[in-house]
Amino acid sequence: MVPDKLILRMRLSIPLLLIICGSGLSAFGQHPAKPVHSVQQTVLVVGTPEPITLGESPRSVVVMNTQQHPLAFATPESYLRTDPSTFIEQRGAGGAQADISIRGSTFEQTLVLLNGLRINDSQTAHHDLDLPIPLEAMGDIEVLHGAGSTLYGSDAIGGVVDFVTAVPVDDSFTVSSGAGSFGENEQSVLASFVRPRLSEMVTGARNFSTGFMADRDYRNENASTETRWKTAAGITDILLAGSDRAFGANQFYGPFNSWERTKGWFASARQQISDKTEAAFGYRRHTDNFILLRNDPAFYANNHIDQSWEAVVRRRDDLGRGATLFSGLEEDADGINSNNLGRHARNQGAGYLDFDLHSASPWGLSAGLREEILSGGAKSVWSPDLAGSVRVSQSVKLRASGGYGFRLPTYTDLYYSDPTTIGNPNLQPESAWSSDGGVDWFSHGSITASTTFFYSRQHHAIDYVRANSRQRWQAANLVGLRFMGVEGMLAWHPLRNQQVRLGWTGISGAQAALHGLQSEYVFNYPVNNATFEWMQTLRGVLFLDTRVQVAQRYNQEPYPVWDLNAARERGRFRPWVRIANLSNTGYEEIAGVLMPGRSYTGGIEIRLLAHPR
Repeated sequence: MVPDKLILRMRLSIPLLLIICGSGLSAFGQHPAKPVHSVQQTVLVVGTPEPITLGESPRSVVVMNTQQHPLAFATPESYLRTDPSTFIEQRGAGGAQADISIRGSTFEQTLVLLNGLRINDSQTAHHDLDLPIPLEAMGDIEVLHGAGSTLYGSDAIGGVVDFVTAVPVDDSFTVSSGAGSFGENEQSVLASFVRPRLSEMVTGARNFSTGFMADRDYRNENASTETRWKTAAGITDILLAGSDRAFGANQFYGPFNSWERTKGWFASARQQISDKTEAAFGYRRHTDNFILLRNDPAFYANNHIDQSWEAVVRRRDDLGRGATLFSGLEEDADGINSNNLGRHARNQGAGYLDFDLHSASPWGLSAGLREEILSGGAKSVWSPDLAGSVRVSQSVKLRASGGYGFRLPTYTDLYYSDPTTIGNPNLQPESAWSSDGGVDWFSHGSITASTTFFYSRQHHAIDYVRANSRQRWQAANLVGLRFMGVEGMLAWHPLRNQQVRLGWTGISGAQAALHGLQSEYVFNYPVNNATFEWMQTLRGVLFLDTRVQVAQRYNQEPYPVWDLNAARERGRFRPWVRIANLSNTGYEEIAGVLMPGRSYTGGIEIRLLAHPR
């Protein structure tokens, strides 16, 4: 339980050719049956105070529409892997546990949002992708590359990932079931109804497996319900969701046959107060039951309960001549009750201003500043950012941005202790100055492309280090850490119903930051990460998708992972087949944690009811 006194207060082995193509701006698989310039109409939310189109954004952003080809993707991590600047460091299969690294950042330096509200775990960022909502409930996954603390506060050093729920458009009732290798089994259900002033969507999903090796079994369950209605005051949105994940954690945190179970609960309310003002509130509760030796649970176990709250008020004021002033007040609070970490709580309040200028001229400018006041009012953090773009022709846009990001240590960073790891209560918050510049090309034919160069210099970066393998990992602040790189992506529509996408991100980091020490996390980043995807819709019915990722982590050999998927996308009965790791590559995304080999999964989705309104 959180103490009663806790209150709300406000990183070049991939072909160089890819450099000239495009990821600073990309609409993932956007509408393959439509002209490529539809990217201009793709609306994004992350990284801006209000929704704008991708064509207007001065930031490097990727938008993934999860509602277009849902049967070809098994988990949210499958979507995120298509962005070469977003590297997934996965331990458990089936989405049991995975970390996100953006542009070389550590897994803790990515902020995760749900409908714009924070869901980062205050115990440890290993749990940030314990998403409470099923994949079926999502509409978009939006990824901001680069610092985002001006709008979102702590944790947004490498970037931000916002999972945006879908808005139902018809009455529907859909069920799906599948099975496959390693005892894999999955089911889901979605029900929605839509009325002129009211809509409701209820989703539930589960997937489980006996495991591809000993003590790597898993069972994941989550469900959500979201209600939207129009009132005299404006739109009201209530979201309730929860998840339960149990998994064998063999080798996850060392040479142990461990087991872990996490549960999460999330509730949010958003209320439009007027055409200028909106208020939102979010609450998250998460529990983590960790057993070091599955065959001997009494030997060593941890039980953690953490809770967090967020309240925010946002306002928009038009100043005339294309100028808009956005402002907001935010209060965040979190706490933990743990047999290992102890009982702790903290809170911080923030205010921000963001000035945007988008006139009839071909350029745009955005400048923002945030002050975060930490617990007790004795410390504050200022987070500025500046971004701008100019359209030099009808099809070419130049853009640049720079900003400051920061992160408070998690409770694990501060207080954790086990036979292999020890925290450090004297850690300082980490921070980074980041900048990037790029060019976007919007062809009026069949090609779009983008290139971005980026740089980040970190201060007091938090990592776990040791002098040799006989010592325990110790949380510490590092100095002199910096990353620079280039990201590019090309999207080509050779035919109306066909799309080819190429992407590559190359990162270089400064290794002198360790001063001879061993690192656990900071240098897990990929020096090269390349993606290839080909999509084809045959006769408007059968969707085919093949995806290849070639990744090379720092001081490691590159490895390819090839996935192949097929699904019927029309009719009441929609069978699907997914082949994961068709190349049967033996690889690790986290050192010492082997990933599954080739696997096959197949199933069917049945649409029992669908009445468009």
